[in-house]
Amino acid sequence: MSRADDLRLITRIAQMYYIESRKQSDISEILHIPQARVSRLLKRALDENIVRITISSPPGVFADLEARIRDRYGLDDVIITESASQSEDSILAAIGGAAAHFLETTIADDEVIGMSSWSSSLLRMVDAITPIKRAKAKQVVQIMGGIGSPAVQSHAQHLVTRMAQLTGAKAQFLPAPGVAGSAESRAVLLRDPFVAETVACFSSLTLAFVGIGSMTPSLMLANSGNAFTRQELDELAAQGAVGDMGLRFFDGSGAPVITPLNDRVISIPLDQIKASKRVVGVAGGLRKIPAITAALNGGYLDVLITDHATAEHLAGDVAGPFEGILQGD
Repeated sequence: MSRADDLRLITRIAQMYYIESRKQSDISEILHIPQARVSRLLKRALDENIVRITISSPPGVFADLEARIRDRYGLDDVIITESASQSEDSILAAIGGAAAHFLETTIADDEVIGMSSWSSSLLRMVDAITPIKRAKAKQVVQIMGGIGSPAVQSHAQHLVTRMAQLTGAKAQFLPAPGVAGSAESRAVLLRDPFVAETVACFSSLTLAFVGIGSMTPSLMLANSGNAFTRQELDELAAQGAVGDMGLRFFDGSGAPVITPLNDRVISIPLDQIKASKRVVGVAGGLRKIPAITAALNGGYLDVLITDHATAEHLAGDVAGPFEGILQGD
């Protein structure tokens, strides 16, 4: 068979498969060609550029941008949402809804799910989830101390309780503050059997949801009484800190920033976050770009869920410093 005849046959098979929507078995029967050969010739149709596949993303879907961020930071997945505006409330609603859909579609049986406390984005995620029936998780583990101001403590408890209810899991609370008054009081708290039981679960997480904080704490965290003072945060910044996960701070490269303040924190350490089977960062907003970038540079995340404007900066599509972005936090 000449090359022209070969290409004509490949083209005919490609037309039948892609345009006429015929099954490979039907093509085999009609053309009297073994189905295995039909499959090989369809692959050649791609190799010979007879068939060229293009994907047109519908409005609100950013497949190319997601791919660039995946490749740039070596992530398993990136989910970019379109926010109605750049207000914090709008961004939280968008990324929270996307995170809820991610959980509903990817959760597996017997997951041990880690949930960070005092995260507004995760609170929105939990509120957007519908009851999950196709899989049942094993545990939902609180990975940052949730005791704080009574006015907002219900949020931390709600995160873990509601997630456990929705996934059919056991709730594992961390009955301690996120920040102890001193290293000595932290050591005492860690010896409490209920606290120790939860901390022991950190090494078993199969799916961890984490918020990513900037150097200015969110309103919810600030009101909880679990945030460091402005002076303490300035000292961390002077040591190179640009953001945190569960009040475990890191620099622009993602390396941990260790100061005496770290000895007062009761939350999952950064190395245990990284060791979790799947780590999902849920964060957005231009003020958080340095912190999100650093978390990506540090290799802490497997999946990132963020908004479109933030994603453009992460992909390098928008040049320029962040100073103006950080004002008005």
